Amino acid sequence: MSGQKPVKPSPDGLVASVNAAKIAGLPPVHLWNPPFCGDLDIRIAKNGSWSYLGSPIERFELVKLFSSILKKENNDYYLVTPVEKVGITVEDAPFIAVDFDRNGEGEAQTLTFVTQVGDTARAGSNHPIRIVIDPETEEPSTYILVRANLEARIDRKTFYRLVEVGTHNEGWFGVWSDGAFFDLIPSDQLPAAD
Repeated sequence: MSGQKPVKPSPDGLVASVNAAKIAGLPPVHLWNPPFCGDLDIRIAKNGSWSYLGSPIERFELVKLFSSILKKENNDYYLVTPVEKVGITVEDAPFIAVDFDRNGEGEAQTLTFVTQVGDTARAGSNHPIRIVIDPETEEPSTYILVRANLEARIDRKTFYRLVEVGTHNEGWFGVWSDGAFFDLIPSDQLPAAD
């Protein structure tokens, strides 16, 4: 035995660890590799809401803090501090892109997305947009990479706004941002305009 007491993970312990680190901006979770301390019953629902033991986490500041220490390894999600790593459940993507700003037009435009916790990501080669079609419902789900392999699902209203600024390029309908073109659907699969 190492003589260390085992750490029992708790949300309060995570908050204390992050506050003790006194880091400005996003913590460098990619540099932290503490021991795995177990799972916490924290869940991020498909709609982007957070819960603990089945009860909603309603304090925005707490959700924002937890989202800043979120890390994805393989297909698993963790909240990580310098001293502990706990597993959580993410139903779809950990973030929801709730809006975007558009600057410029056509190939010169940039689209900067904002998430429900205030993170921003300018779509481009470092923050690609991808679309997934549900094989059963054929409904599209569109995602943008926010940071360190953490994605935001683009919500429906924002997706419709995205379609409004879309264009055709080499047989595809999609959007330009920061010099990159992101395919949404083959042009020949678009419904004919009335």
